[in-house]
This record gives sequence, C-alpha cells and structure tokens, in this order.
Amino acid sequence: MGKPKIRFKGFTEDWEQCKLGEFLEVSGEKNFDGTFTRDDVLSVSGELGIVNQIEFQGRSFAGASVLNYGVVGTGDVVYTKSPLKTNPYGIIKTNKGKPGIVSTLYAVYHGKANVFSDFIQCYFEQNARVNNYLHPLVNKGAKNDMKVSAENALKGIVSFPKYEEQMAIARFFSVLDHLITLHQRKYDEAKKLKKYMLQKMFPQNGMKVPEIRFEGFTEDWEQRKVKNIAPLQRGFDLPTSQMEEGVYPVVMSNGIGGYHSQYKVKGPGIVTGRSGTIGKLHYIEDDYWPHNTTLWVTDFNGNNQKFIYYMYQCLDLSRFSTGSGVPTLNRNDVHDEVICISSMGEQKKISDYLTNLDYLITLHQRKCDELVKIKKYMLQNMFV
Repeated sequence: MGKPKIRFKGFTEDWEQCKLGEFLEVSGEKNFDGTFTRDDVLSVSGELGIVNQIEFQGRSFAGASVLNYGVVGTGDVVYTKSPLKTNPYGIIKTNKGKPGIVSTLYAVYHGKANVFSDFIQCYFEQNARVNNYLHPLVNKGAKNDMKVSAENALKGIVSFPKYEEQMAIARFFSVLDHLITLHQRKYDEAKKLKKYMLQKMFPQNGMKVPEIRFEGFTEDWEQRKVKNIAPLQRGFDLPTSQMEEGVYPVVMSNGIGGYHSQYKVKGPGIVTGRSGTIGKLHYIEDDYWPHNTTLWVTDFNGNNQKFIYYMYQCLDLSRFSTGSGVPTLNRNDVHDEVICISSMGEQKKISDYLTNLDYLITLHQRKCDELVKIKKYMLQNMFV
C-alpha cells in the first residue's frame, strides 16, 4: 500500500501491492503456422523498447526456421532473459508497435483486464526498479543465462494503481517520450544539415569556389597556408593548485575546465586540443586562459573570427592526431595545410548562417536534455 509523491488530480486511493501475475498472464502462442517470417523478428532494447530487429540492427539474427518463436501482439509484454550492462537480470518492455515474433529466450505475456499494458513499461523504466524486482526471482546460469521460468518472473511484488490512473500515467509518459524524440530528431537533422553545409560552403579538393554561395558573390577564393591566416600556438601551463577562483575560463582540450582570476588571451578566440582530446574546437567569446593541453589561434589577420572557427571545422583536425597512447596534435602539421579564404562580406554571411545553425543545434539539445531530466524526475516520483 502507498501513494506516489506526484499524481494527477482526482486520484487519491492507495496503490495496491500484489504479485505481477495479478496483472499479466503467460502467452503460449507460437508461430507454428508460419504467419510471421524472419522479417518480423523483434528485438528488445533498453533505450528504444520493442523494435523490429532488421530496422534496429540492420539484419535478422534468427535461424532458418522461426516456427517455434513466440508471437508478440501489440500491447503484449516481453521479458528478456539476457543481461544488459545496466540491467543484469534483463528488462521488461511493452510492444507499442506492430505484432511480431521473438526467440524462445524471451517470455511473452498478455495483459489482463485490470492493466493498461503501456503502464507496465513505464513502471519498469527505471533501472533500479526493474533490477530490484527481478533480482530475487532470477538465478544466473554458468553461461550468464537467466534461470527463471516465464511463470516465476511474475511472482514478484509490484505496487499498481487502478486502471484509470495507470492509463493517465502511461499517456503522460507517451507524450513526454514523443517530445524527447521530436527534439532529438530536430537536433540530428540540424547536425546533419550543418555537416552538409560545411562541405558545400567551403571549397573542396583544390577548388577555388564553393558549391553553395550566397547571392552576389562570384569571385574566386584566395588560397593560403593556415600559418599565414590563423596560426596556432601552444597554451599556457596552469597547475590546478595555482588556479584561483575567478571569471576567466580556463580552456582545456575537452572544453572549459574551470575559471581563473587571470587571463592570457583576449577574446574572442579559438582553442583546440593539443594533447588528449584531439579535433574538438572551442569558440570563446570572452578573455580566456588556453591551457597547455591546447593550441590557440594567435592572429586572425583581419579575418572574421567565426569564419575561421568554421574553416577549422572543415579541416577536421582529428586526422592530424599522432601518438599511440595519449593522442597529440602538432601545430606544424596543420600550418602547412592550404585553405581558401573569401572576402570579408562573404565570410560574414557564411559565419552568420552557420552560427544560426549552431544555435538551433544547441536549442534542441538543451530542450532534449531538459525533457530527459523531467522524465527522470517523474519516474522517481509518480510511482510507489
């Protein structure tokens, strides 16, 4: 018995404690008639739930015959008897997609009349909850396989509300998942568009003009070596013990590592990793301290700073990485690279466009992160 910290208006009753078997029953339905083929085999993912195996993994791993595979209808619940990194006793998911089949290693269940099946997945979404539920029921075999029958997996105790509250909770998380997927898709699309535009808005393979240009720009770009346009220099040593709390970012190979009371370089500036993380670029608006694990642009030679930032992204500095242990980047390897520089007017147009794309990428990533945090909080507080 008990009540969650957060619940929808109108629900006040205690949740009922009982065995999971009060809500689910084992399905014995098999694919004996061959209705389903290897194309219909389902995989169960901790992150994505129940998905078509070919769409998820690029191929079917089923044997020649799938006649003994279990049939999974829409709304059925599946327990995977195989360990995952964060779920050593397997996971429990609801099939929200098309019907399909799963191997005999999986247990398949039908929901009874008192359960809204999507709620089952919500209930077992948190790793701690599904692990704590399954741990007392499962014995691991010598080959790390799960020694638990489909029936015994239903003998654990759960706390569920009435059907109407189950449905309200499941639909809430369905909307939340949809929003997370939407912003993740928009983030992926913006990243893909940026990669494409970086390839098309800068000259490639010795060409002197890019494939895509803004209207009004027709002149050839000027070919110059990197060292004559935006040379790099090693950053400055700053032991952690000597870092004094301040407002100036200390930029390390993998990003801002802290804030110091002094700066070495006036912003805006560009910093990239010299040792450790190679290829990652950081555009710093304010005055900053480039750490000795980095290289920083010492002179923009009158060029647009943001344009140079995107030009360096086109160079893909990770390809200059050397060293088998800790990766390193030698600035001299970069300095002799020939790049193309456009007029200042075109530089600004390009940098403004790509900056707007970066804004969209950050916006959707931040929104996605916020929604994931909300989901995590709700999973912790909307269940008993």
